[in-house]
Amino acid sequence: MAASTKHNIVENALDRGNGILRLEPAWVARDFLPPGRRLGLPEAAYEVGERGWISERWIGSTTKADNRVGPPDEGLSHLGIEGERMTLKEAIEVAGAAVMGQAYAKTHKGLGRLAKIYDFGARIPFHIHQMEKDARLVGANSKEEAYYFPEDVDLGPHPETFFGVHPYIVEQGKQDILLKYLVEWKDDLILQHSRAYLNVRGEGFHLPSGVLHAPGTALTIELQEDSDVFAMLQALNAGKIISKDLLFKDVRPEDRAARGEKVILDQIDWKISGDPYFYENRHSPPVPITETRQPGGEESWIYYNTTKFSGKRLVVKPGGQFRCVEKGVYNILVWRGVGIFGGYDVEGLNFGHDELLISHAAATRPILVENTGGADLIIFKFFGPDINLDVPMIPPYGR
Repeated sequence: MAASTKHNIVENALDRGNGILRLEPAWVARDFLPPGRRLGLPEAAYEVGERGWISERWIGSTTKADNRVGPPDEGLSHLGIEGERMTLKEAIEVAGAAVMGQAYAKTHKGLGRLAKIYDFGARIPFHIHQMEKDARLVGANSKEEAYYFPEDVDLGPHPETFFGVHPYIVEQGKQDILLKYLVEWKDDLILQHSRAYLNVRGEGFHLPSGVLHAPGTALTIELQEDSDVFAMLQALNAGKIISKDLLFKDVRPEDRAARGEKVILDQIDWKISGDPYFYENRHSPPVPITETRQPGGEESWIYYNTTKFSGKRLVVKPGGQFRCVEKGVYNILVWRGVGIFGGYDVEGLNFGHDELLISHAAATRPILVENTGGADLIIFKFFGPDINLDVPMIPPYGR
């Protein structure tokens, strides 16, 4: 299909939808961990053969999942336009200004963020996401991220996340203490050098790239930079040895040949990983937004402490209304409840009716949100870089 044809399809859809587009869910498989089976899919749908298990749902995604095997569009969201098949990535490429606004499109190549739900039945292995300086070497973006643990879902068997290392390791320059675990690649004892923090419902954490972490089993709604880079540092997980190729997945072959496992230690942000006040500086409970509070509902910041992305939780009371005005393009996930968002019928867990993309033009004028059900309408909003420059920042502690 020609780019001009795609452009016309997107613009026509935006015109018909008053600047709003429906999106279809994007399901992503992983083969190194069992699924938590809490995504709302039929039981049989989680098993996908050689690909592993459906363990993640990517939301408003223009990022392809970097899996060993899988379909060519895995991870990419598709527009919900009847009779047409187009990814959101294609829509941004051919009609970026119509979706993101002229000014934003001039300074940003794309939406620049990825929202996802991940759902594992075991803790994710200890790993990092490469910082910009290292991700750039393999032609990728860095991956700063943030987590939110929703209130109404089972936490799983291990609802605690390991972050960083014990501070003395960095204070005394003993970073090489981790090297033997990477070389031997036989167990999970690398975790003894880290600290675990409880996954608390309704709260979360902000995590810069380069920081060691092993997320717990709480169902997690994550917002991050648009990247899928990582290096796994834990060999044994969920009762099996994972492939050591995942340690070097985003390392240049020449760097692996020259430096071996030590190259990974040089990709770690040791300052933040060894912060003795990591919790105080990275824990992110909701921050109520008093400026937008209305009789029908209220909003809170749940992703903040960075301008690389940001996000809100909107709760509209039964029978209530809420008017939204934002600074730029965003997408939403309707988590729970039923209602109308900008003229679109929406319902949590009704796939195909729980995701929308709101263009810049629509976002910057009032949008009416109505709760037509008998329970709270809960909606998550996801924003890309440089849209909410006034997002709250956690005051530095202990520095």
